[in-house]
Amino acid sequence: MYICTHFIKGYDVMIQSMTGFGKSVISLTDKHISIEIKSLNSKSIDINTRIPLLYREKELDFRKLIAERLLRGKIDFSIFVENIGTQTPSKINENIVKSYIEQMCSIVDGDRIELLKMAVRMPDALQTSQDTISEEELEAIVQHIHLAVNELEKFRTQEGKVLEKDFILRIANINQYLQQVEALDSERLALIRERLEKAVAEIQNVDANRFEQELIFYLEKLDITEEKIRLKKHLDYFLETLHSEDSNGRKLGFISQEIGREINTLGSKANFAPMQQLVVQMKDELEKIKEQVLNVL
Repeated sequence: MYICTHFIKGYDVMIQSMTGFGKSVISLTDKHISIEIKSLNSKSIDINTRIPLLYREKELDFRKLIAERLLRGKIDFSIFVENIGTQTPSKINENIVKSYIEQMCSIVDGDRIELLKMAVRMPDALQTSQDTISEEELEAIVQHIHLAVNELEKFRTQEGKVLEKDFILRIANINQYLQQVEALDSERLALIRERLEKAVAEIQNVDANRFEQELIFYLEKLDITEEKIRLKKHLDYFLETLHSEDSNGRKLGFISQEIGREINTLGSKANFAPMQQLVVQMKDELEKIKEQVLNVL
């Protein structure tokens, strides 16, 4: 199949949305051909076609072309044809129509106009010619499929820029909440220690050395230093991936899962209401990221 690479454009983009729309119109001497391509998010490439019978033999070629260009998404591909020439695909078979009218006149004496209306509905009253697609028309369709895809990619790029801004904002918010968590950590540990000491003070005959050892062990279990470090690294890696050439929705989705794992661990270890409130806010921002990542190519 002929592929016109002159019509394929490259875009300097980091991420693209899977949502898009592209359209291109071909004007021939006897017809207008409109090509439309719509795209929504999907885990893989899923192409639905709506094309006239004349172009069905080339459907597999069209599908392959679109799949190579768009990679992922639920794609609706349509071709609409408007005939503007004087030639029609169907012609009246005069001899058969006249024969039908004569036969009906022999049965009943009726208005010949009404009989004509009945006759043209009878079998073989119309002859339909089988059109064939020319190489020139096929080449024009392929070129305009590329043009429609280019328009769709522009749309995807614009949507991608909106998503990128939103991701940067959400990651910045989580980073801000993480800084507040770090500021509260010393207060949290001091409060936990105070509660334990108060509880132990009510118990008689407690070995001070053993208590100190148990206290250190307990505080180590509640230590969130590693979680804070890993969470910060994941947040930085998300932004780094967002601006890299190989950025894609699957990779960003995986990183967001790792971010969620660290946030959940922070929440389970916090044992301190103000810190748990910050964790809830982190989760809220992360859920918005996960929702939008599903639409990234």
